[in-house]
Amino acid sequence: MHILRSTTSTALCSEMAFDSGFLAASLHEISSFAGVSRVEKIHQPRNDEITLSLRSKDGTRTLLLRCGAQDPRIVFTSSRRENPPAPPSFCMLLRKHLQGALFLSVSQPGFERVAEFVFSCRDEMGFDRERRLYAEITGRNGNLILTDGTPKILGAMRTVDFSTSRLRQVLPGMTYELPPAQEGRRDPLSETEEGFAAAAAAAGGDTQAARFINSAYLGICPAVAREIVLAASGDISTLLSEVPAGRLYAAFSSVFSRIAENRYEFTSALLPGGNGSGKSAEYSYIPLLQYGAENLRRYESASEMLDGFYAGRDRASALSSTASDLQHVLKNSIARLSRKLDIQRGELAECEGADEIRRDADLLTANLYRLKSGDSSVTLTDWSEQREDGGFAEKRITLDPRLTPSANAQRLYKKYAKLRTAKRELTKQTAAAEEELEYLLTVRDSLERAETLADVTGIRSELVRGGYLKTRGKEAPLPAPAKPAEYLTSGGFTVLCGRNNLMNDELTLKTAAKTDIWFHVKGMPGSHVILRRGEREREPSDADLTEACAVAAQNSVAKGPADVDYTEARYVSKPRGAKPGHVIYRNYRTAHVDPDPAAVAAMKKN
Repeated sequence: MHILRSTTSTALCSEMAFDSGFLAASLHEISSFAGVSRVEKIHQPRNDEITLSLRSKDGTRTLLLRCGAQDPRIVFTSSRRENPPAPPSFCMLLRKHLQGALFLSVSQPGFERVAEFVFSCRDEMGFDRERRLYAEITGRNGNLILTDGTPKILGAMRTVDFSTSRLRQVLPGMTYELPPAQEGRRDPLSETEEGFAAAAAAAGGDTQAARFINSAYLGICPAVAREIVLAASGDISTLLSEVPAGRLYAAFSSVFSRIAENRYEFTSALLPGGNGSGKSAEYSYIPLLQYGAENLRRYESASEMLDGFYAGRDRASALSSTASDLQHVLKNSIARLSRKLDIQRGELAECEGADEIRRDADLLTANLYRLKSGDSSVTLTDWSEQREDGGFAEKRITLDPRLTPSANAQRLYKKYAKLRTAKRELTKQTAAAEEELEYLLTVRDSLERAETLADVTGIRSELVRGGYLKTRGKEAPLPAPAKPAEYLTSGGFTVLCGRNNLMNDELTLKTAAKTDIWFHVKGMPGSHVILRRGEREREPSDADLTEACAVAAQNSVAKGPADVDYTEARYVSKPRGAKPGHVIYRNYRTAHVDPDPAAVAAMKKN
């Protein structure tokens, strides 16, 4: 059997895995709630997605409508999403019309990537009204459009006027129309064997069979097209001339008979690692045998599979968009400080010659009686430097012939004094710049490890207080998150981990008891970690200390093998005027750990 190993194809399919076939499978699952549930809550966590809480007598489920260019999908989800403080205008429109509405039905017009949700609600006068919500998951042109029963457009997530598109406008008051059909593509659900053979013949025998299926028919992602060819010929790269049209059509129709009969096998394919230990590459509503049966993971439902597939990606995407301005500020500040330090270190290196200039001035002063005005240089015996042969070194000094010998000596003394002062000030400035750069690197590390919007809020507050970022409008800086991350060792000891520098200070200097044990990765940015020692009657074991060290290493720039310093909190102090998160400590020990990310994650409390 041919196993797919092309990373290019994998990346392409991951973007298009939620095709029309998977939409049909997902809507079949969602339709079980139609007629028995009401819309309880409506949120818009991001610009391109809406969540509807549907409540029935069996409980409440959250329906995710993701209609943007990145990872579009329509599915039930159990993943928690953080909502903005103020709901966007489209979210408010949906709440006005759909809050408390009865969910009547959902359908898929044709075989397009469009879902039509029908709701029954009451208007302002108390009359029953119908509302329809069209979810178009068509890539960068994806949209969510609310209409009445006419269907007149009441509003859209993304309005489209004549300046944006001449083919199709989406504006309140207009009549809703489905997206334009894709020219030249056929509906696979209604295809006949004769039509399939004719289309294959027109494509030419030198065309790859998978490419033909993907380009000639609506709503088929490349992974499903390859799977059809694999079933017909045993090789995903087969050409049309190498497989009988009848056999290829049989494999083709068997896939789409699954959709017509709602027979789905939700499967994700894993990258090398096997036995369920690899990372999911893509998913489908049919087994993706092209990856090898041993690299497949099966699920009971589309919701279960997509929650696992997209959980980390959604969180990373949401945090990235929320923290984009922070990343920009940190990047520019770090680059500016690095350039400043390079210049200061270069100037400081020039100041290292100050003592040599003073020696030259002393030599001139001691030999003024031998010098004459107008000399451009002079060679003098340096009695302070004796050679190995017993003689003394000769020193050639360049003079300004326009000055007297005494004036030349004074010129060198002034230059020496200037360099000495510059060295003293540059040393202070360089140390301050290095401290500030070290601080900004710790902030960047905290931002890279942020897991929630609350973490980003705390880092934003820290940068505002430090003067690196202005407040938004007239708003006051938002407070840092109240609680650090919490872990539990195998011995039952609580381990607290700071999420940003302000929290690190709070944790180390206020929260920690004097006998609690403080941990920090050695010589690099990382979180302050505290093992709460006084809450147990016994002392922490070596295993407890090792696990706390692993937490400190994992929550640092190292994210792997590292040396971790630890000491009692009483031996940790903060220098006056130091940046947030900067402390000094003594009486410490050092342990080398190689943390297992999965083990550290398992220690973390929800």
